[in-house]
Amino acid sequence: MASYSIDFAWVYTMAKKYYVVWAGRETGIFTSWDVTKRSVDKFPQAKYKSFATEAEAKAAFAKSPTSSIGRTSAKPVSPQSVNTTKSISDNEAVLSQFDVVIYTDGGCEPNPGKAGSGIAVYHKGQLAQLWYGLFNPNGTNNTAELNALYQALLMAKNAIENSQTVCIMSDSQYSINCISNWAYGWKAKGWTRKGGEIANLDIIKQAHELYDEMKDKFALKHVAAHSGIEGNELADRMSIYAVDQTNQALSQYQPPLDISKILSLRAG
Repeated sequence: MASYSIDFAWVYTMAKKYYVVWAGRETGIFTSWDVTKRSVDKFPQAKYKSFATEAEAKAAFAKSPTSSIGRTSAKPVSPQSVNTTKSISDNEAVLSQFDVVIYTDGGCEPNPGKAGSGIAVYHKGQLAQLWYGLFNPNGTNNTAELNALYQALLMAKNAIENSQTVCIMSDSQYSINCISNWAYGWKAKGWTRKGGEIANLDIIKQAHELYDEMKDKFALKHVAAHSGIEGNELADRMSIYAVDQTNQALSQYQPPLDISKILSLRAG
């Protein structure tokens, strides 16, 4: 399985964030999400919020938390706390909760057949980048899904290193289970399983290693396919665009990002 080394620093250069913790193991103003998360994670009725500037954070910390966040606060980012996003309103909540949301999809025509992967990246709730490629003339849908998820994990790692919160949204339960669930049992048995060979083992190993390294620092979520959720639909179009363009490398879809025009492309 070929691997691709890509510089994803493009979207992740941004100003430092300031986290105010009114109620937690430690209170105050922090500039590290990891420090903030340790303070509020599983702390009863934790109250905290991020701000773009130090002045805003100081002003907020001097007041009661209800003036900034109301009576409740969002739960800390946790991969275990997220399940399936099924509706557009659910999706909007995800976009508002995370700095970076990455949608992945794979397409194959027929299956097995010509396969490609697509990725849509949202930054602060807005579409930032589209990617397509990893074409395989003799691929499968599952391999294309795993390829896209692996590349999303590379993007997530870059974002995490830049102190940003990340959620990856895949419509493939198979891919999610492979890297976050089944892989642990397979690895414990020397990467074997009852019933025969593990399909797509090379890419599963690579993706699982990244997932296991970062699993406490980002969310991996299943998103319902073809349910009108924009990010999922765009990733789908990119996967089929990859099949049409036969791009073996992962390539950036060039601006302008005309969403209505892109959604009019062939769907998978």
